[in-house]
Amino acid sequence: MTDSLEFRYKIDGEDFTRAGEASRAIKKKLKTMGMDPELVRRVAIAIYEGEINMVIHANGGEITIIIGDEDITMILADVGPGIPDVEKAMMAGYSTAADHVRNLGFGAGMGLPNMKKYTDSLKIETEIGVGTTVTMKVAY
Repeated sequence: MTDSLEFRYKIDGEDFTRAGEASRAIKKKLKTMGMDPELVRRVAIAIYEGEINMVIHANGGEITIIIGDEDITMILADVGPGIPDVEKAMMAGYSTAADHVRNLGFGAGMGLPNMKKYTDSLKIETEIGVGTTVTMKVAY
């Protein structure tokens, strides 16, 4: 592949019925492209976790997927409240999810840890009251 492919997905905040649509769509596209199943799995998990975080914490946002010659870049951008303590947020089990979110089965505090686990690089840029951009890459 000599040109990169780019896909964008708008994430609706607080809509748990549609949460996961972007990760399912990119998983399907990667499978159709003949990508390695393990690569597809890693990307789908990372995107799903980020997508759910955007629904839970940030009132939605936008996911951009760039499929290049050597890697897949995933950019998740929101205009939510920002992450007050990134180091704490990266700890497995730490969550600021509201009780009604937890009652739905979300907000277990594994989103960012899983995003890091299933990608080759993870960069978080956040500003309180402005929003957060998470950039992840998976090489192939």
